[in-house]
Amino acid sequence: MDEDAFNMAVRKFLKEVGVTSQREIERVVREHKVDGGRLKLRMTLTAEGTPLEHVVKSEIDVS
Repeated sequence: MDEDAFNMAVRKFLKEVGVTSQREIERVVREHKVDGGRLKLRMTLTAEGTPLEHVVKSEIDVS
């Protein structure tokens, strides 16, 4: 396995996830679709054919 190519592919994927996720979060907040002033977030990372299931949870104050 080419470590440099692997690292670049992972970074590219994570950048796409980060950018698109931020856009979606901003859209939901901008469209006033958040109840209670707090946005509860959960991101689940899976990889087909593997046991990978990594969950990250957070809350953001949007009031």
